[in-house]
Amino acid sequence: MNRQRILLTAVSAVVLLAAMPAAGAKSHHDENSQPHELMQTGQYEPTWESLMRHQTPEWFRDAKFGIWAHWGPQCVEGSGDWMARSLYMEGSREYQYHVENYGHPSEVGFKDILPLFKAERWNPDALVERYKRCGAKYFFVLGNHHDNYDLWDSKYQPWNSKNIGPKRDVLAEWAAAARKAGLPLGISFHADHAWTWYEPSQRYDLKGDKAGVYYDGNLTKDDGKGKWWEGMDPQMLYQQQHPMSQGSWDNRRIHSQWDWSHGACPPSQAFVNNFFDRTLDAINRYAPDLIYFDDTVLPFYPLNDSGLRIVTHLYNKNPRAVVFGKILSDEQRQALTWDVERGAPNEIISEPWQTCNCIGGWHYNTSIYERNGYKTAAQVVRQLVDIVSKNGNLLLNIPLRADGTYDEKEALFLDDLEAWMTQNGESIFGTRPWVVFGEGPVAEKDIKLNAQGFNDGQFADMDYRDIRFNQTKKYLYATAMSWPEDGRLVIKSLAKGNPHFKKSISSVYLLGHGRLKARQTTEGLTVQLPEPCNQIAPVIRIAK
Repeated sequence: MNRQRILLTAVSAVVLLAAMPAAGAKSHHDENSQPHELMQTGQYEPTWESLMRHQTPEWFRDAKFGIWAHWGPQCVEGSGDWMARSLYMEGSREYQYHVENYGHPSEVGFKDILPLFKAERWNPDALVERYKRCGAKYFFVLGNHHDNYDLWDSKYQPWNSKNIGPKRDVLAEWAAAARKAGLPLGISFHADHAWTWYEPSQRYDLKGDKAGVYYDGNLTKDDGKGKWWEGMDPQMLYQQQHPMSQGSWDNRRIHSQWDWSHGACPPSQAFVNNFFDRTLDAINRYAPDLIYFDDTVLPFYPLNDSGLRIVTHLYNKNPRAVVFGKILSDEQRQALTWDVERGAPNEIISEPWQTCNCIGGWHYNTSIYERNGYKTAAQVVRQLVDIVSKNGNLLLNIPLRADGTYDEKEALFLDDLEAWMTQNGESIFGTRPWVVFGEGPVAEKDIKLNAQGFNDGQFADMDYRDIRFNQTKKYLYATAMSWPEDGRLVIKSLAKGNPHFKKSISSVYLLGHGRLKARQTTEGLTVQLPEPCNQIAPVIRIAK
């Protein structure tokens, strides 16, 4: 029977794929299946041509740095990001941990983890204020992840934080804390991929005592009689009443299908409308200034125009808003703000852009904590300085435990970050790129992006020879990526006779210390630094 079901699933997926629009096909919307929420009308229409008139606002370009609380029920087991998918992958680390500590996924699935997400020590006001002291100029929260659980009192998703788990409207409390701190609010929405992301929950073990017993991704409302979730429909969470995508049993196949190509099972119109309704519901309630989509371009692109309509709704409600998209064409970057995940281009980008990254995993991961795997403040500062020199911003996730707190190692990271930003923040905020972004061995490398990013490891070897530049109307800033052991810093781009900064330089100012003598030769601008006045990187300020 199992083999018959797999064959039927594969055949059905091929049939659905044949009906799927080709990449680049014109967007469409099924007028016979309308969502409940109405799109805000105004100066923008849901077309690329119209949305290209929207400009990334100056407040975002000035902000440079935001902190993200990528936090939800997937933090409960401490198994890291995508645990709600991986627990259904027989033999995986997450599967083994889940079976040993919670039960077999045929009996205890992710739906049963949701009540254990209590947020019992969560203090949003204190957290946001702490992040602000570290230099954050905007604050991001998770609206929903691929696990399809809404972190607010959702009108269209009963599997939400008000009904199950904390019994609190998490977004409402985060939004209030951001307003209190005077920080623009961002919300990230990832649930549009639950359709394919949860497909392993349709599986079963291939070996052992539970071989052939289906996991709980196939359950329906009728199966809940006498259970804690009686009256709830698991399919509103898992969304698996559809054929599996082509090659779904290959755990990595989903990455090639992220843009709904290569045999991904197309979503139903009802699922698309539900995501549209939920997203507009959150926008209308919490009035975010920024929206992040974890998609190739936009949700469900290029299958339909629901993503374009969400962007149009937000821009018409809030003209100063920012919407992020990944893997964008040059034209699409005129309508959206380009996001690069865990990496950066190695050149100045003319349009404002953002890197999203984290000090550990996206969701809290106990093994990263135990092996001291967090990024250091020095690593993050170097990345921030590099990104800012190229006209970008950094959005940094500090993973929280399920109770709503960060651990003591993360606390030390925040202390170190705050110390450097307090001393050197003027070289970051409100700045713009110089004529060249930098110099040094890494600056000279031909570093390519990998899909939506994923190249930050190639920037890990920056040292004092790698110097990054940015400027205000009054000052030029040059930041070395570490302190030279002998204190001698040579900035080659400021050599006598250089074409970019023709003013003669005889003195410079070291942030956190004071004025220093400098000598400008054909080799470069040479500065003898004092003993380090911070633990990360020296910043030279030069009057223009």
